[in-house]
Amino acid sequence: MASLFALRSSASVVVAMVVAVVLLAAMGGQAETRKYQFDVQMTSVTRLCGTKSIVTVNGQYPGPTLLAREGDHVEVNVVNRSPYNMSIHWHGVRQLLSGWADGPSYITQCPIQPGQSYVYRYQIVGQRGTLWWHAHISWLRATVYGPIVLLPPAGVPYPFPAPDEEVPVMFGEWWRNDTEAVIAQALQTGGGPNVSDAYTINGLTGPLYNCSAAQDTFKLKVKPGKTYMLRLINAALNDELFFSVSNHTLTVVDVDALYVKPFTVDTLVIAPGQTSNVLLATKPTYPCASYYMEARPYTNTQGTFDNTTVAGLLEYEDPSSSPSQNNNNLPVFAPTLPPVNDTSFVANYTAKLRSLASAEYPAAVPRDVDRRFFFTVGLGTHPCAGANGTSCQGPNGSRFAASINNVSFVLPTTALLQAHFAGRSNGVYATNFPAFPLTLFNYTGTPPNNTNVTNGTKVAVLPFGTTVELVLQDTSILGAESHPLHLHGFNFFVVGQGFGNFDPANDPGKFNLVDPVERNTVGVPAGGWVAIRFRADNPGVWFMHCHLEVHMSWGLKMAWLVLDGSLPNQKLPPPPLDLPQC
Repeated sequence: MASLFALRSSASVVVAMVVAVVLLAAMGGQAETRKYQFDVQMTSVTRLCGTKSIVTVNGQYPGPTLLAREGDHVEVNVVNRSPYNMSIHWHGVRQLLSGWADGPSYITQCPIQPGQSYVYRYQIVGQRGTLWWHAHISWLRATVYGPIVLLPPAGVPYPFPAPDEEVPVMFGEWWRNDTEAVIAQALQTGGGPNVSDAYTINGLTGPLYNCSAAQDTFKLKVKPGKTYMLRLINAALNDELFFSVSNHTLTVVDVDALYVKPFTVDTLVIAPGQTSNVLLATKPTYPCASYYMEARPYTNTQGTFDNTTVAGLLEYEDPSSSPSQNNNNLPVFAPTLPPVNDTSFVANYTAKLRSLASAEYPAAVPRDVDRRFFFTVGLGTHPCAGANGTSCQGPNGSRFAASINNVSFVLPTTALLQAHFAGRSNGVYATNFPAFPLTLFNYTGTPPNNTNVTNGTKVAVLPFGTTVELVLQDTSILGAESHPLHLHGFNFFVVGQGFGNFDPANDPGKFNLVDPVERNTVGVPAGGWVAIRFRADNPGVWFMHCHLEVHMSWGLKMAWLVLDGSLPNQKLPPPPLDLPQC
């Protein structure tokens, strides 16, 4: 099996790291410790005819690929040479008994201050596929992110035909302005932040934007009659995305580093935080054409959003031409993507996702439920409290807010996990996060007159081993919107979803407990609900939040506190000596 990890592109080539047989031989059959050096630093980058200084890892945008096998130990020494506080989250890694390495600032650790360092240590347990890493403080993940490629153990094949090559494809967003200034201004005024100026594919804006140079296009060179596995990652801050490759189909084989029953589509949808491995089979003979691979947003927002399209280029190698010849004179075909608000397409696509549920990769869905939770998720408001009586730029002069069960989460100044482990929770967090809404209303119908939400730093407490069923219900208080929710420390099974208000009498009877898709990030449908189940088998404090960065900034987040179990292998170890302090 040959593997190709395409990381950069120029005007005519994709600069790639071929890891093929050499990589597999080097990694061997035994679990190893993979060590990485991440230097967080400022780097000048030019896009859309403008140059600005951005935060990067090792001067790369996107950052370096973290490569490991299932079972490997990973050590990443993060040295913060930037002027900002920093922490790195290893998105989707289970972090079994290694919660100190999860990364969200003020949840599992205090941030790494400028000039300081921290070594993240964890093991890859029971996971193979594509995940990603990113900054987990403020909006710094706009440029601080990169792929995590998890290979199966040596000698274990994929449960689908092996691809000829593999390519990480990361979607992102680009602002001409400093993103830290963008969110700071929004939080100061209470209004929505300025939207991005472009989307990116592997950090490049592509040919469809004004003043986007030829070298700013991601180009994937392919050969006829081959199969390529695209490791798709949505690293965009605020937008779910449709994705399609013109005149080619995509076979979905994996989501969030978990195998699924393969199915083939022309277009897929991927939310911020989600990953998906797809197989792209090239045409049997040279087609005398090139093809755009495009991404554009899916949204139901009533506010402004970046309504643009990013394109990369799929270029066939012509066996009859020399490598110096180019394809500039060939026709280029573009795909047809769904309308930006096509919720029915999204619902039909997500309904196709099913766990492999095989003997080798079973779907261990909790059948018995110990605790049930019902969380409303959506937007709301805070009173303005502007200086000198001035109004804010949110609805009716208020400030935008977001909440879960009407609690808008306030980050503490001490990391929750550190406070919990030291037994010093007083004044840091409360353990009374509501399991159900305190006020009932028609969640997707006429909104209540009072749209204000409360503030709090609250966690929901779970004894070790608790099986949880959680229904996430969108609200239409300020308009129905899709909310991609990410749960740290666990995978979960998506057992049901629908539109309108969840019906506790009838909807559970329709749950799929046989082969539901297993994920770490799920979209709560606009004007609908989704039900998930998971087992609390990982002690620690685990963040759950909207992966639309603007909604998380407004407070759409909470935390689970999973207590230690009774056995030694069910207890969180003490913190490492180099854990950053606040």
